[in-house]
Amino acid sequence: MTMKNQTLTIAVLPGDGIGREVMPACLELVEAAVAIVGAPALAFQSHAAGAQYYAESGDALPRSTLAACRAADAILFGAMGWPDIRYPDGTEIIPQLDLRMELGLFAGVRPIRWFPGLPRVLTDPRAENIDFVLIREQTEGLFYARGRGEIRNDEEAYDTMQITRSGTERVVEFAFQLAAQRKRRGRPGNVTCVDKANVFQSMAFFRKVFDEVAARHTEMTKDHAYVDALALNMVKKPWVFDVLVTENMFGDILSDLAAGLIGGMGMAPSADIGEKHGLFQPAHGTAPDIAGKGFANPSAMFLSAAMMLDWLAARHGEQTLSDAARLIEEAVERTLSTKLAVPMEYGGSANCAEMTRSVIDSLEAVRREVA
Repeated sequence: MTMKNQTLTIAVLPGDGIGREVMPACLELVEAAVAIVGAPALAFQSHAAGAQYYAESGDALPRSTLAACRAADAILFGAMGWPDIRYPDGTEIIPQLDLRMELGLFAGVRPIRWFPGLPRVLTDPRAENIDFVLIREQTEGLFYARGRGEIRNDEEAYDTMQITRSGTERVVEFAFQLAAQRKRRGRPGNVTCVDKANVFQSMAFFRKVFDEVAARHTEMTKDHAYVDALALNMVKKPWVFDVLVTENMFGDILSDLAAGLIGGMGMAPSADIGEKHGLFQPAHGTAPDIAGKGFANPSAMFLSAAMMLDWLAARHGEQTLSDAARLIEEAVERTLSTKLAVPMEYGGSANCAEMTRSVIDSLEAVRREVA
């Protein structure tokens, strides 16, 4: 199947803060990579949403934006939220959570990989082999309580965790399928269930469903870890992990810890995947302290776009999109490993524009090396 004469529509949501800086950089890079490999055209359509838009309009996620996201082939997301802009109840403006629920984006995919040229946070040389993926269930868990919490007489507060069989089955199945793909590329093919089954009945149920799904994947291996022990081992020996799957809140916390192992949020891409839709975004926030200064490291945004291209390639059977994804990843790696540009985040002097130009310039060099 070929798509040479088709155009894929990408809903672009730059959002707030540095999201508005890394997004234009990303679009320039993606267009260059797609052109080099001759992949199908991508039509980028920008839409308003986020905290700063809420301050202007009173609407954080317009219906028109949501409709555009539903209709698009993929969603490319910058960052949203702003500390001083909140809803009347005091909670933050977080449209990305609304998109997860509205579009059924049940699997939060957080790849954690050390790139040559990055600072080595852990002194053990084996830390250079960090390459695992954290899969976070995103439509239930403790986040199910968002908007449903209860405060009684200003004395007690309650938020309820929800774990369902269907929600757990689909995210665990997703984790095993991803582990199988990684195994074909030489990774271990192991899935770890991360829970707190020794304390909570909901977590014991999560583990029970995990084991039932694991029994259908006899070619793979599996194990279990309590979330507190997992956090310890993530710091002590993260190179032993392959694919981890966990509840929503646990995944939210562990993904930031994991990003710290490879230098910070500037190198942490992510994807939110559902049955029909995919949203791709850097795991970092809006960074109000540096927003508007051009200091942001766009690498996580670049790597998120590569994840989008891989996802589109699989859905549409178009290998050239995966070729563009590899080109972007290798250009980022070449830029970092050769010190062509060192982001300010890691003690260098390269700002967002300089990092972007260096990575784009590396595309052709990588292409020549592959050829």
